[in-house]
Amino acid sequence: MNPTMQSLFGSQEYKPNTKLQQMSLREQPAYRVVSNPASCTSVELLATVIGGAMQIEMAENLMARFQGDIRYLYRAPMEEITAVRGIGQQTAARIKAAFALSLKMYTPVEVQVSINSPADAAELVRYEMSLLEQEYLKVILLNVRNHLIDIVEVYHGSMNSAQIRIGEVFKPAIQRMASGIIAVHNHPSSAPRSM
Repeated sequence: MNPTMQSLFGSQEYKPNTKLQQMSLREQPAYRVVSNPASCTSVELLATVIGGAMQIEMAENLMARFQGDIRYLYRAPMEEITAVRGIGQQTAARIKAAFALSLKMYTPVEVQVSINSPADAAELVRYEMSLLEQEYLKVILLNVRNHLIDIVEVYHGSMNSAQIRIGEVFKPAIQRMASGIIAVHNHPSSAPRSM
C-alpha cells in the first residue's frame, strides 16, 4: 500500500467492500447454484459464471445493459459484452460458453442422431433458433442412413427476410459429402407465415 493510502486508512490494508463480501456463505451465488440452480436468478447464475470479488456487481451491470433480458445478452456480440465495465474478453468468452453449453442439451450432436421425421429435425434446432432476432437459414446435413452429420448456418438476414442463392444452400452438403439435407429457418416475429 502506498503512503497516501496508509494515511487515509491507517495501517490496515484497504479492501473494497463488495456485495459478495457482505453476504453470508448461504446467500452467495456459487453456494445457491450448488444448492438449487433452478431457484437462482439470472444475476446469480451470471455472477457464478463471472466469478471474482465483483461478480455480483458485474452481473447486475450486464443485466442492466441488456434490459434485464438474458436473451439479449445471449444474442449480443462480444464487443457489446466487453463494453460493460469490468467485463473482459475472457469473462465474455465464459458467458458465451455457458450459453453454448446450455444449448447443447437441446442439440444432441454428440451422439448418433437419426432424423426420421420433420419433428426430429425441428427438435434439433427449435430452442436455439427461437432465440434469434434475425431470419436464419440453416441446413441439417445427413448421411445415407439419415444420421446427423452437422447443422450449418448458411445465411442470416434481416428481421423479416433472408434472400439467398440456391447454390449456397447445397454448398455445405457438397463440401461434407452429405447424402441429404433439410433446410430450416426461423420466424423472429413468431408469426408462422410471412405476410
